[in-house]
Amino acid sequence: MKNTVSLILLFCFLITQPGQSQSDCKEFSSRKNIKIVFYNVENLFDTIDDPAKDDKEFLPDSKVYWNTERYNNKLENLSKVLTSIDPNNFPAIIGLSEIENKSVLEDLIKKTDLEKGKYKIIHHESPDERGIDVGLIYRKKKFIPIEQQFISVQFPTDLDDKTREILYVKGSIKKDTLHCFVNHWPSRWGGQEKSEPKRMYVAKVLKSKVDSILSKNLMANIVIIGDFNDEPDNKSIKRLLKAKKVDKTIYPGMLYNLMYQGYEEGKGSYYYWRDKKWNMLDQIIVSGSLLTNEKGLTVPELRGCIFKPEWILYENEDGIKQPARTKGKTYYGGYSDHLPVYFNLLIK
Repeated sequence: MKNTVSLILLFCFLITQPGQSQSDCKEFSSRKNIKIVFYNVENLFDTIDDPAKDDKEFLPDSKVYWNTERYNNKLENLSKVLTSIDPNNFPAIIGLSEIENKSVLEDLIKKTDLEKGKYKIIHHESPDERGIDVGLIYRKKKFIPIEQQFISVQFPTDLDDKTREILYVKGSIKKDTLHCFVNHWPSRWGGQEKSEPKRMYVAKVLKSKVDSILSKNLMANIVIIGDFNDEPDNKSIKRLLKAKKVDKTIYPGMLYNLMYQGYEEGKGSYYYWRDKKWNMLDQIIVSGSLLTNEKGLTVPELRGCIFKPEWILYENEDGIKQPARTKGKTYYGGYSDHLPVYFNLLIK
């Protein structure tokens, strides 16, 4: 009898621990639930030559013959992914990276099934050397922007190196204020050791802005999404941004990484073929208030999810199913080399 009671108590303890929920975010259903998504869409370029950008790989005379048909196929593929996350209630906010310009976002929300969501765009041409930007699309009936800022990143030790800005949007959901940051940090080109200092610098820039918000309101609702090109336990995120793993005790004014648990479980949003392993480069970080609010906005599952249906994957020569990308050395016709990450936000 004692053993039975102990097992029951242990079971109750496990199911009440933060992050231990076995529910799939895709199945979470509520009229007051909205989804926030981040997706690195892998080079969403149009077919027009822009002399100010390095877009030669995405022109009709390139090796992948990037023509109107292939561009439209890319748009349809991305739309299929984003509308399939919740077919009955399209995401309220979608952060995007690796987009060439505002024009491709307009095509995405007006020429595909995303048109049904009546999305609006927030975008700005960044100084990035490759010509790729971050942007945000939102459903105007779900989220009302109040303020926006494109935070520039200028490396003090390398003034010639241009990278993406951090997009900051302050807006309202019902009567609550939400602060949202969209990121695409410098790549790992040249190796982790060589490239890490630049991501650490971006982390400092972002942390400064976050701290300025929390200094005015310790209970501010903050969402940080993006492709960080670092893992949850790398220095840039864990030490400088100070994004912690969700634990039993949540503190106001602290940041929590909703993808940390999945990372520890061996899951990831990007498969790196050289190391033959999954990386959790795309992450969702939130302020403690969103995990503890008794009224207003809250994250019911205390974790983020990776959208990974079978049709978005292909099986490589090692038998591993990884994201079906658009192109490599040749044209593949897939979706993206990253998987989208998302979470549910409940309006109590």
